[in-house]
Amino acid sequence: MVGVGDRQGWLRCLLAGAVFVVGMTGTTLPTPLYPLYQEEFGFSELTVTVVYAVYAFGVIGVLLLAGDASDTVGRRPALLWGLGFAAASAVCFLCADGLAWLYAGRLLSGFSAGLFTGAATAYVMDLAPPGGESRATLVATAANMGGLGCGPLLAGLLAEYAPEPLLLPFAVHLVLTALAAVVLLRLPETVRERRPLTAVRPQRPALPAQVRPVFVPAAIASFVGFALFGVFTSISPAFLARFLHVDNHAVTGLVVALAFFASTAGQLAVGKVGVARSLPLGCAVLFAGLALLAGALATDLLVLVVLSAVVGGAGQGLAFRAALSAVAGATPVDRRAAVISTLFVVAYTGISVPVIGVGLLSDPLGLERAGLVFTGVMLLLVASAGIYLLRRPVRAGADKGAAR
Repeated sequence: MVGVGDRQGWLRCLLAGAVFVVGMTGTTLPTPLYPLYQEEFGFSELTVTVVYAVYAFGVIGVLLLAGDASDTVGRRPALLWGLGFAAASAVCFLCADGLAWLYAGRLLSGFSAGLFTGAATAYVMDLAPPGGESRATLVATAANMGGLGCGPLLAGLLAEYAPEPLLLPFAVHLVLTALAAVVLLRLPETVRERRPLTAVRPQRPALPAQVRPVFVPAAIASFVGFALFGVFTSISPAFLARFLHVDNHAVTGLVVALAFFASTAGQLAVGKVGVARSLPLGCAVLFAGLALLAGALATDLLVLVVLSAVVGGAGQGLAFRAALSAVAGATPVDRRAAVISTLFVVAYTGISVPVIGVGLLSDPLGLERAGLVFTGVMLLLVASAGIYLLRRPVRAGADKGAAR
């Protein structure tokens, strides 16, 4: 029988998860709107990819400079800063009359995501009742990837069926951010020994020698999975509109959202499949998703785009959660935070560098051929990681990390 304390704990946990959703929603809100911005400001595919990648640079900067901020100043102050950056990002998009505003909005959105990624996950788990760590991990996972999926879905629906497509999505998110701040202020702080902001120190990437055999394939799989998300969210709206004649912004938003929702399902499956099997299986499913994306680019078939979103998203979820668990399980406790931060830096580099590469190639080769070059390179990378893992499987002890 669930006691009153447990019910209150789970309510707080779910409310923190709702705040997490709002924070992450803002990071993908512009995705289905990029074709409209191209029409409005007249910029190229390369510019779209650079605007998108600026977000990843913001995330990496926060992870390196203030990755442990919530452990130092407290969960609520860190998340309030994250909501503040999200609100400032929305204001930039509301005021946008040129590229500078888009760059600023994406950079601020990256700052928000960098703070939310670690702080909100820890906060959701802190607020769960004793013994509820595994369930709280699922809440945090669903809130993170579900929030990322809600962004393009919300923006696409509003852009298609409501007035002011370049303004209303951000006005709505600004209201949601304010409501999330009110909810956050009513939740308790869980860090007992807080220190001033000046105590926050930059975190250096770290990779102890004993972690490297596990880290290398895990990092490759994470890089490829995030690269797939990066390319999918930055260029798929233009591809759908230009080559498949999908002019409905709601449909575009839904297709992108499917990748994030499928990732949630993939991450949830790790607990049942186990880390040792999930990492190579995730690589195999990622390979299939990339192959479907290549097929979609070559044949201009919408069904293959949808399948690549679902299959690739599921593979990313399987591979990334298993990668996190495997790396955490192989790392000494006193180095764990630094090593996990290093894995996140590699993953978010996957969102930025390949995306800009596709943008650079799209001018001389065209969007479809540039996408095919990208998928070819990523297929080689994920295949090499999968083969490595089949020859040197992750040790079974890392499965304990899946429950955390």
